[in-house]
Amino acid sequence: MWTDENRGRYDRSKWPYPSDLTDGEWALIGPLIPPAKRGGNKRTVVEREVVNGLMYILSTGCQWASLPKDLPARSTVNDYFCRWAYDGTLNRIHQVLYMQCREQVGRESSPTAAIIDSQSVKSAEKGGSQTRLVSMQERKLRARSAIYW
Repeated sequence: MWTDENRGRYDRSKWPYPSDLTDGEWALIGPLIPPAKRGGNKRTVVEREVVNGLMYILSTGCQWASLPKDLPARSTVNDYFCRWAYDGTLNRIHQVLYMQCREQVGRESSPTAAIIDSQSVKSAEKGGSQTRLVSMQERKLRARSAIYW
């Protein structure tokens, strides 16, 4: 419920960008970010600012080239995004936030039920995406033999 206390907690009008992380949000996400690799140069970028850059892009839908200049460089933010997507960091962050959201509304942290519609069952019985792959391969073989002859 929007009370004066809650409005103050969620008011981001005085921040540079409304998408910037609060200290509480960073306390949840910060420990999930992997440390810098051993050896080589020390990390010069602040991970929180990288996450703020990602959050800016996600909240505004802007292009990478339109990332504001006071956030880390777009290539840096993009590199971290690709690295974290590859090593599973983004999935871990999503899982922690998902579980916390469920607990805040009074549910168990992980779902106990799933819904499957009839269309999903039908495509799974037929073989799903494998059916399309096989038919494409057959078409290519037929096309090759027709061209060859």
